[in-house]
Amino acid sequence: MRLALFGHGGMGSLVEARAKDAGHHIAVVFTDRDAARPPEEIARALEGADVAVDFSVGAAVADHVTACVKAGVPLVEGTTGWQAQFAELRGVVERGKGAVVYGANFSIGVNLFYRVVAVAAAQYAHDSSYAPFVEEAHHARKKDAPSGTALKLRDIVSGANAGRAVPVASTRAGHIPGTHRVGFDGPADQIMLTHTARSREGFAAGALLAAQWIAGGRRSGVFEFAEVLDDILASAGGAAR
Repeated sequence: MRLALFGHGGMGSLVEARAKDAGHHIAVVFTDRDAARPPEEIARALEGADVAVDFSVGAAVADHVTACVKAGVPLVEGTTGWQAQFAELRGVVERGKGAVVYGANFSIGVNLFYRVVAVAAAQYAHDSSYAPFVEEAHHARKKDAPSGTALKLRDIVSGANAGRAVPVASTRAGHIPGTHRVGFDGPADQIMLTHTARSREGFAAGALLAAQWIAGGRRSGVFEFAEVLDDILASAGGAAR
């Protein structure tokens, strides 16, 4: 694949390294120095790319989505902090017959963790004496709080509890790659489910998996990474049989 990268911080640099290790080519890299470039200009610079991967900042996502749609380049959107624009940008993608995979977290482990939490939340919803809550911790440089992953976990738990409010607590300190906890606190005991990232390697691996899935122009629309993972796992299961 020929990849375009939006953002060249910790995640962007890691995606670049892992892509090269896998034999892919980096066609173009956009950094904060390109922030003032209009979508039309970015679209021209995307020519020749098979897919773009975005780990930049939330404020830039609208321009990046617009540019990719104009260029006919599928986009893997790993940036958080843009969800308020989701409906608007979905419209941009669908009208332009573009393709976007987005996710609060591209770690395969986290996406499987979502499923574990959904099952647990459904069980504890049967006993209203258990109060659900979410805690998350990330490195001091992470700007958005709560994290997109924490908000996704909150929505999963709330959905299983008939819309019950679920508090979310955030910590920003040091160099923490990412820790998410979902708890159910009762009068006699507490249950805690925890996902701890040891590094950002899992996020890069998931983003490249999504890039391979959406590249090639075979798909159009907006897909959540959880859907992509479902499709990949189902295909792998079919192949194994």
